[in-house]
Amino acid sequence: MIEAQATARGIRTSAQKAGLVCELIRGKGVNQALATLQFTRKIIARELAKVLRSAVANAQQQEGFGGDVERLYVSACYANQGPSMKRVRPAPMGRAYRVTKRTAHLTVRVAERPLQIARVAEEGDAAAKPGRRRAAGGAAAKKTARKAAAKA
Repeated sequence: MIEAQATARGIRTSAQKAGLVCELIRGKGVNQALATLQFTRKIIARELAKVLRSAVANAQQQEGFGGDVERLYVSACYANQGPSMKRVRPAPMGRAYRVTKRTAHLTVRVAERPLQIARVAEEGDAAAKPGRRRAAGGAAAKKTARKAAAKA
C-alpha cells in the first residue's frame, strides 16, 4: 500500500483555524478533497490545497504506485503549532501591548485504498449469497405467530 505525505512549515495562521479546514477533508478521496478546498471560504484552504497536491505528487513518485489517483485518499490531515512571532503594539499613555503572530505547520498524508475484490459464491456458501436471512425468533416471526393465534 502506497503512503506519502507533504508538510508546509511556518504558514501564517493559527493551528486552530487551520485545524477546522483539515477536518473537512480528512478521510475523503483526493479529488473530492480538492473540490471541497476550492469552495471553502477560508484563506488557509488555498495553502492546504497546495500541500495536498504535493502529497499526491510524492505518492506518484514512489515505486509501486499503480498510477490511479482515484484510489488515493486523505488518510491524515493535521495542523501543528509553529513558532510565534512576538511584536509590540503601541497602547495609550506610553504603554505597549504584546501581539503574538502565530504560525502553523500543515501536514497532509495520502494513502492508497486497497482494491475491493468481489467474492465468488460457491454452492452451499451462505455468506456470499445476496440477501439477508432473518432469525427465527425475530420481530417478524413473533408478529406472524400473533396473527395465527388470533385467527385460531
